[in-house]
Amino acid sequence: MTTAKDIMHPGAQWIKSEETVERAAQLMAQLDVGALPVSDENERLCGIITDRDIVVKCVAKGRDPARTKCSELCEGTPRWVDANADVSEVLHEMESHRIKRLPVVENKRLVGMISEADLAQHLTDDQIAEFVETVYTRSGSSEH
Repeated sequence: MTTAKDIMHPGAQWIKSEETVERAAQLMAQLDVGALPVSDENERLCGIITDRDIVVKCVAKGRDPARTKCSELCEGTPRWVDANADVSEVLHEMESHRIKRLPVVENKRLVGMISEADLAQHLTDDQIAEFVETVYTRSGSSEH
């Protein structure tokens, strides 16, 4: 059985909710990633911030990235998957919520992220085609 831990990108890093959007952008550039999980004061997942969130919800609206907190851009309930979840559960979670990046949690701690690139390396062509068709349909598509 292939698990989330088998296909994830290990060593994901998160940013605290009270950090600035500017700091999130700097960290994304440093890590060469397009999304960061956001943690609350108890180091629990409370959201995800993407490069698109920074541009659309902050910069495009004239907000100051140096003064805007990450928590202000996070919306909705963050989705995640347990490290031992089967790859079919990973696909179900990503497809049903139309998300492109999924944090992987083990013992209540972030251990990795699964992105489209990770899926492409580990799934069959049919599974990838189904994922793309489901996630990239125009109606209700999310950027997380």
